[in-house]
Amino acid sequence: MIYQIVTDLIVILHLLFICFALAGGLLVLKWRHIAWLHLPAVLWAACIEFVGGICPLTPLENWLSARSGGSVYLLDFIEQYILKLIYPESLTPHMQIVLGLMVIFVNGVVYLWVWYGKKIGNRV
Repeated sequence: MIYQIVTDLIVILHLLFICFALAGGLLVLKWRHIAWLHLPAVLWAACIEFVGGICPLTPLENWLSARSGGSVYLLDFIEQYILKLIYPESLTPHMQIVLGLMVIFVNGVVYLWVWYGKKIGNRV
C-alpha cells in the first residue's frame, strides 16, 4: 500500500511540475525571484519534449507502480484522470515538438510582459 501512496504522490508532483513549467511564469509577475526556479523548469520541459526524452519521474512512477502490484485494482482518480493527462495515448513525436514550443511560447509571452512592464514602470 505504501508503494501506491508514493506512486500517487510522485504522479501528482509530476503534474504540478508540468503545470509549473507551462504556467509558472504567471507567478513571476508577482514574485520575480521565482524566475530563477522557473526558467530551468521551462528549459527542462521543452528539451524533454524536443528530444522525445523521458522525464526521470516516469521510470520512478513505473517502478513504484510495479512494486504496488500495478493494475490489480480498479482505476483510482490518479490513474483515471492525472495519468491520462501526463501520458496521452495519442502522443506522437510531432505533438511533443508542439508541446515544447507551446511551453516556450506561453512563457515567452509572460516574460516579455514582465520585462517590458518593469521597463515601463521604471520610466514613470
